[in-house]
Amino acid sequence: MATLLENEEDESLYNDFVETVNSISNKTEELNILLLLNGPYDKNDCILEIHPGAGGTESCDWASMLYRMYLRWCEKKKYKVTLLDYQDGDEAGIKSVSIMIKGTNAYGYLKNEKGVHRLVRLSPFDSNNRRHTSFASVEVTPDIDMDVDIEIDEKDLKIDVYRSTGAGGQGVNTTDSAVRITHLPTKIVVTCQNERSQIQNKEQALKVLKNKLLLRKIEEQEQELNKIKGEQSNIDFGSQIRSYVMHPYSMVKDHRTNVETSNVGKVLDGDIDLFIESNLKKGI
Repeated sequence: MATLLENEEDESLYNDFVETVNSISNKTEELNILLLLNGPYDKNDCILEIHPGAGGTESCDWASMLYRMYLRWCEKKKYKVTLLDYQDGDEAGIKSVSIMIKGTNAYGYLKNEKGVHRLVRLSPFDSNNRRHTSFASVEVTPDIDMDVDIEIDEKDLKIDVYRSTGAGGQGVNTTDSAVRITHLPTKIVVTCQNERSQIQNKEQALKVLKNKLLLRKIEEQEQELNKIKGEQSNIDFGSQIRSYVMHPYSMVKDHRTNVETSNVGKVLDGDIDLFIESNLKKGI
């Protein structure tokens, strides 16, 4: 087509040429991203958790905004989302939420979302309409086959049962079916209230705990390797990875790649592939 256009001007052929080149370019970029999803658990489903930082209602509301953002992203990817645990905030927003995301490469795409997300805006909860900064942390764990070699001693577990709270259907708040498991040696806490029975919730919570313990083991091994290589270790869970600024200007910036956009609304509607892909490329 390019050769033909060199010999003669043809607007229709030129438009076809541009369309074809763009199509090939986009497809190539998609394949390049898929090639980057080569980690041991990248193709797996994942568990995503959101916890507000200090700041009361403001941070709880920010956590709910992030929750909506990830739900919208999952809709666009056609991923299936199952709510594992949901705790309402005292006045607004959420105290914590945990969801299972099922779909090819779910963990690979979302693994770099782990960290602290910062929001700057004029607070809707401040009568003086002052600017507030809020923080919320996101944790992402791969859903791993339970054949993995992770042994849990019953003596290391503290298991609490309580009544389910938050959104739910028939049976919610009527029985002590929700389960909270604390792994005493590591202080890891997992909760589940999605299933109808206490036994089912305990099984699901244990599964999530095993995933967290395995991921912790993998991260410890990677940190040891990085020390040997003399490289910097991966960003810790407590690090601020991204800022969402709504006042005095509009900008979302990823502090690891310096990729940014001024369209905050679009990002909060689930358009986060720009940041996901830039972080995957950074890891090449």
